[in-house]
Amino acid sequence: MAGRFTARVPGPHGPVDLGLVLGVLRRGPWDPTYRTTPDGAVWRASRTPDGPGTLRIAADGAEAWGPGADWLLAGLPGLLGELDDPSDFVPRHRVVADAHRRRPHLRLCRTGLVLESLIPSVLEQKVTADEAYRAWRRLLRASGTPAPGPAPEHMYVMPDPRGWSLIPSWEWHRAGVDNKRASTILRAVRVARRLEEAAGMAPADAARRLELIPGIGPWTSAETLQRAIGAPDAVTVGDLHLPGIVGYALTGRRGVDDDGMLELLEPYAGQRHRAVRLILLTGRVPQRRTPKMPRTDIARL
Repeated sequence: MAGRFTARVPGPHGPVDLGLVLGVLRRGPWDPTYRTTPDGAVWRASRTPDGPGTLRIAADGAEAWGPGADWLLAGLPGLLGELDDPSDFVPRHRVVADAHRRRPHLRLCRTGLVLESLIPSVLEQKVTADEAYRAWRRLLRASGTPAPGPAPEHMYVMPDPRGWSLIPSWEWHRAGVDNKRASTILRAVRVARRLEEAAGMAPADAARRLELIPGIGPWTSAETLQRAIGAPDAVTVGDLHLPGIVGYALTGRRGVDDDGMLELLEPYAGQRHRAVRLILLTGRVPQRRTPKMPRTDIARL
């Protein structure tokens, strides 16, 4: 099944910078679910409520294939950030104002798919990004579904909940996923329907729903909801590096912790994730004084 959709590209907010808006969905340079081709098109392979689907988005429109094609095309406005409302955002720091001026087309995407962002976020708990990306890639290639349609080579749709539950223990081990993260994913897929309902909830309610699962804490829920529902105020707390980056960008100081970051972001209440996105786009980071450490998650056990 294939469909074509052109009316929402580039969209009412002006030209859509596909890399800027959709790049946050890519889990590493070889993510099996995300590909950018030389013609500038972005390809995504997703597990939708209607089944697997492949979506190609380019400047002149979008096409989709597979049982999930219609669902993906219907969700295109949210995916491209057209449902995002940045009108209330007011830069309060010069560095943020400069980034806002340089990136006027930044929009927060909304996939409408919770597990699609939750599972790779769980894989990123307490390990390096490269380790998590490698695990995601290996698991999808071993247990996923080839992307429907004329997708680029080696693109896969992630398993459905039953498929995740059937992954044998040795495959998790070969992917470098410890028992704690694997168990968290297995607990999540057992209640997949309830978790997917979070896509239609207010951000605070959605976070509470996700954090009912042992092993999913504020770090993981924020990372998930930033992508699944485009939550503009979802701040990633519990990250080893982010407080230092935000603190250095806004004050020039080092050693800022989560509490300090939240205090600095208070003027952006309601739009704190957007402010952080703009800060990260500046590339202003303190020089590392210690070896690179993995990200962490504060999980409510």
